[in-house]
Amino acid sequence: MLKLRQLQKQKQQEINKKGSTSSPCTSAARTRLQRDLDSLEVPPTTQLQILRAPTDQSRDPPLLRLIVSPDEGFYRKGHFTFEMTFTEKYPIEPPQVRCMNQIFHPNIDLQGKICLNILREDWSPALDLQSVIIGILFLFLEVSGRDPLNKQAASLLDENPNKFSRLVQQTMAGYSLDGQHYDNVLN
Repeated sequence: MLKLRQLQKQKQQEINKKGSTSSPCTSAARTRLQRDLDSLEVPPTTQLQILRAPTDQSRDPPLLRLIVSPDEGFYRKGHFTFEMTFTEKYPIEPPQVRCMNQIFHPNIDLQGKICLNILREDWSPALDLQSVIIGILFLFLEVSGRDPLNKQAASLLDENPNKFSRLVQQTMAGYSLDGQHYDNVLN
């Protein structure tokens, strides 16, 4: 036992001299994310950009940008940008996803938080990046007023879908609604 402790202490000293306990690019989270990226099949209405790769030597977490451009539904012709940050706890914990545009959507608030069950209570390590991308795309194809972050948008969707559609088109063009300016996402 004493020999084992000496070996551990010696190894720790060697690690301290090198400056790190493990290379960030070899963590289990980064390895899993790289495997997800390697097997990814991006839907045609989305684009994925790698801002900080899992193999990046930086200590900063991997960062991806997803651009969703629905070709049907209320949000067709819009281009919506999301950033996904993957912590060292991935896939035990879901990525942190934020919408970078201010949009009028029942499940996305003005701070960019999104309400998507697979990023909260329904997350499982069996889910992967492909599941997250499909889930985000689904927010635009099957808009729902259930469990809303934007209660005004949700109640309007339920009460008057035609007016909701009209307001979505106006706000996607950069108009203001009730004193709130929305981003032009039609470019």
